[in-house]
Amino acid sequence: MKMLSIAEELAGNAYPGRGIIIGKSADGSKAVTAYFIMGRSENSRNRIFAEEGEGIRTEAFDPSKLVDPSLIIYAPVRVLGNKTIVTNGDQTDTIYEGMDKQMTFEQSLRSREFEPDEPNYTPRISGVMHLENGTYNYAMSILKSNNGNPDACNRYTYAYQNPVNGEGHFIHTYMQDGNPLPSFEGEPKWIGITEEIDAFTETLWSNLNEENKVSLFVRYIDIATGEYETRIVNKNK
Repeated sequence: MKMLSIAEELAGNAYPGRGIIIGKSADGSKAVTAYFIMGRSENSRNRIFAEEGEGIRTEAFDPSKLVDPSLIIYAPVRVLGNKTIVTNGDQTDTIYEGMDKQMTFEQSLRSREFEPDEPNYTPRISGVMHLENGTYNYAMSILKSNNGNPDACNRYTYAYQNPVNGEGHFIHTYMQDGNPLPSFEGEPKWIGITEEIDAFTETLWSNLNEENKVSLFVRYIDIATGEYETRIVNKNK
């Protein structure tokens, strides 16, 4: 597998949809995650990220224009002890509740499948980061229709033990723009991750499609202490 430039991946795709990045900073001291949302409709674009506890929630920027909150208002990021959960939907809560009952990441997601947004059947993408006693590992998941057939759900989980400095993985909902939107294919993309949170945030935000980007969340967690820094960028201000 070839390591890809996240800047080039984003700049070359007008509509990857929603995306999750998880990895490790170049100096090896931080666990890194990022989550972004995009939108084509007025309802999807009418959103911001807002902090909620140790995580974040999507909110309507203009509540008077909110049409259907079912698939666009949710908590993308929640923290359960030494675990940080990042997803593109309300399965964040499913994972949180499952892991709180000693279920695994994969077991927690068995009750869920892709989104019921015919004809796209948007994949549910999820990630979990686990920091403990100076160690760090993470896993990512995608639940998707069987090549557009909603009668079957294909489930893939990817686990990364002892991540390498300056490396990460990127998974997103759509291969590119289209109608219907084509689901992501293959395993998460191998990308490079920089050392500094502001530089990484700028790289992501500046390369997301200007018309379609909505919000971005980035977090760097100190592997030794668990302390973290967060950046949130909203197009709507």
